[in-house]
Amino acid sequence: MQTASCDLWRASGLATSGTTSFAAEVRIQLGGGMMQLNELRVHIFADGADLGGIIEMSRDPLVRGFTTNPTLMRKAGVQDYREFARQVLRAVPDRPVSFEVFADEFAEMQEQALEIALWGRNVSVKIPVMNTRAEFAGSVIKTLSGAGVSVNVTAVMTLDQVDVIVDSLAGEAEAFVSVFAGRIADTGRDPMPIMAEAMKRLERRPRTRLIWASPREVLNIFQAEAVGCDVITVSNDLLQKLKIVGKDLEAYSLETVRMFRDDAVKAGYRIRVA
Repeated sequence: MQTASCDLWRASGLATSGTTSFAAEVRIQLGGGMMQLNELRVHIFADGADLGGIIEMSRDPLVRGFTTNPTLMRKAGVQDYREFARQVLRAVPDRPVSFEVFADEFAEMQEQALEIALWGRNVSVKIPVMNTRAEFAGSVIKTLSGAGVSVNVTAVMTLDQVDVIVDSLAGEAEAFVSVFAGRIADTGRDPMPIMAEAMKRLERRPRTRLIWASPREVLNIFQAEAVGCDVITVSNDLLQKLKIVGKDLEAYSLETVRMFRDDAVKAGYRIRVA
């Protein structure tokens, strides 16, 4: 049985074009109803540090913002943090972009955050929920948010952490709380009840948005939608998989069988039968 339709996807010509507009006319079935990807309430933020990928994704209206972190930047070979940020902001002047501090002492963390906040009006500063000594960064969160800096509190994994973050936020600036649902799932826990409850606890801060961070599969986008999450961060690799949303499963099965067969032939495998 098919659980989704890809007729409009084929009609759009995007099934084989490899272009960047994943949202156009793709219909999926959720709970018996049909919706378009570009009608999702959850906002997709592209997560990465490959400048070419960021520029490519900036052309797609489905992508509503961008995030990165020092680990992704190091993996991408970024050498100059400030210059990289300037290049990103030139490519993305009109959507939220989050850059992360990397200091471990709170005074230096605050200094870095204030500098990063000056880089653009659309910049949010990622603040880790704690430092490497497990000390809660509440004082930094309170000072920055009270000064009007848009903070993105990151590496959050528990509801207790959500509570203390909400208590620490000050002022009226927009804020984000990044709960790492993917890493929670990696531990064998279902992140959906946690994310749903986190949404409720953020109601005390109307300008604070919940981010479903570290997704592992396309399904997570629709899970985030189901719990009412504000934002989900999605890697470029995962965004590419949106091209097969609604794909006929029988056709997908056949493609998979052909792939296994073709690779065995190309490898020249033989099994001698006695």
